[in-house]
Amino acid sequence: MKFNWGTGIILAFIAFISFIMYFVIHMNMNDKYDTSLVTENYYKAELEFQDEINKENNAKALTTNISWIRTDKGLEISFPKSLDTNKITGKVFLYRPSNKQVDFETTISLSNHNLLIPDNRLLDGRWNIKVDWQYKGKSYLYKKEIIY
Repeated sequence: MKFNWGTGIILAFIAFISFIMYFVIHMNMNDKYDTSLVTENYYKAELEFQDEINKENNAKALTTNISWIRTDKGLEISFPKSLDTNKITGKVFLYRPSNKQVDFETTISLSNHNLLIPDNRLLDGRWNIKVDWQYKGKSYLYKKEIIY
């Protein structure tokens, strides 16, 4: 076999294509490089986005919004003091972007305008908190990225 420019170019193409195919197959098969969507029902959540915007605007119109603080016992979420705690309903969803196995949702049950999420439920790192709540028939939404 005579080695000339044409043979060299063909071998270079074959080597390059093999190199690219190796990385494509390696990235698709390795669980370390998971490319799943943020939520399972992404398109359904997209259609409900305007409803979320309306709820967030309702929350911004309050004189005082929800606040949170890290305590020795866990994450303490405080609702506005001017509201009657018996009429507040809803859910709190904590989402961990790096690990969906630790995501959880809990219903709102307040004591003295506060909701405590125990420390043992939360790992250190970044969390997205979403509080979807209602008061006297009006819906509110509080979303925040927190570092715990």
